[in-house]
Amino acid sequence: MTTSPLCIITGVGDATGSATVRKFIAEGYRVAMIARNAKRLQALEKVHPGAQTYVCDISDLGRFKRCLERIEAEMGCPAVLVHNAVSHAFGRFRGLDPMQIEANFRVNTTALLIFARFFADTMLANGGGAILATGNTASHRGVPNYALFAPTKAAQRSLCEALARDLGPEGIHVCYLSIDAAIDATWLGTSDEDRPAWLTPPDDWPHAREDYFAHPDGIAAEIYHLTHQHKTTWAFEYTIRPFAEKW
Repeated sequence: MTTSPLCIITGVGDATGSATVRKFIAEGYRVAMIARNAKRLQALEKVHPGAQTYVCDISDLGRFKRCLERIEAEMGCPAVLVHNAVSHAFGRFRGLDPMQIEANFRVNTTALLIFARFFADTMLANGGGAILATGNTASHRGVPNYALFAPTKAAQRSLCEALARDLGPEGIHVCYLSIDAAIDATWLGTSDEDRPAWLTPPDDWPHAREDYFAHPDGIAAEIYHLTHQHKTTWAFEYTIRPFAEKW
């Protein structure tokens, strides 16, 4: 009997992370879910028997490595790694604690490095696989409110590019999914009235609210697509945005 493949996902929140769990489960995967919120993970596990909960704050890099050791012992070697965890601090550089950039870097970039290093050799021994990080346009440009965030996402993207060039010829597809959009997460509210002002479309916006936010299920579908491309047509960087987004 063939064991179904394993996908490990960090940062399983109530939007992209949860949607990606559902997508991979629907496609026949087992999923190891990593996040700080035990209640959310346990609710997903209850609905999806192929998913397993691993509560971990990956900013504690030693704890993260121990979590990966436990996953390997309990679930085996993954075919796909999805690094969706993110740390951010929004604000201009004068008003933020400079140490926040180090905290952001630890989750966004160093944890990705540990994630890839831990499994790469075993994945190669098993025939390859895919590693994907979810990013955004902050990885390409710095703006005032992203002063302590954009540098860490740029580093994350650069790390992915180095990994792609290193591991690609050996059989592991490494890719970076840049999401140029506000994601339609439940914490943002369900109407314009209860959303933050900065996420409310202008009065003259010509489209419905749901056309302005990237839907988590749509993002999850692209994550699955990218991690299952034919080896002769691998993409490295892939940008997605709502059709109504101005760019």
